[in-house]
Amino acid sequence: MIGRLKGILVNKQPPWILLDVQGVGYEVEVPLSTLFDLPANGQEATLLIHTVVREDAFLLYGFSREVERKLFRHLLKVTGVGAKLALGVLSGMNAEEFAGAIARNDIAALIRLPGVGRKTAERLVIEMRDRLAEGFFDGATLATAAGKMGDVVPLAGADQEAMSALEALGYKPAESQRMVKAVPGAETLPVEQIIRLALKPFAGKA
Repeated sequence: MIGRLKGILVNKQPPWILLDVQGVGYEVEVPLSTLFDLPANGQEATLLIHTVVREDAFLLYGFSREVERKLFRHLLKVTGVGAKLALGVLSGMNAEEFAGAIARNDIAALIRLPGVGRKTAERLVIEMRDRLAEGFFDGATLATAAGKMGDVVPLAGADQEAMSALEALGYKPAESQRMVKAVPGAETLPVEQIIRLALKPFAGKA
């Protein structure tokens, strides 16, 4: 199993990155929390890896912090939660924010995460509470989201890529559209900055 990769970052196409490790290109899927921590293309990056081996695929999931990888692995043990949903959780909240929501039984905050309905949120609270009772989650901050979804209209360029990245993580097209359109000057910004600003209203609220 691959547990860690260190190499040159070749390309970022959220939620995927391509990492060149001594001439071998590894495609790794990462949450947005990790994507924002990565350096520019052409620079060296190190990722902690969770490996999934299936009959038809060899999948790599990368994280910038051990706490993120640990949470990802815990999430995969929850009934009905797969890798896509786990990545969506880590893209909408960092590990500390998620733990805070679990500790407060905040179902409303959890169902704002991509792909998380009420039943899944309730299951997360029940199954994750004991697993997250660790010291490094003390003082976690809750992340919340607000706003209504609007109609979907075509976007172009970097804003369209940002919208596609949000959809790949589980946000619905109308919601992704609304989030990207709310970013001032999105048409002139790089993809990563658009995504970061689109998610900003989801963080730091009680």
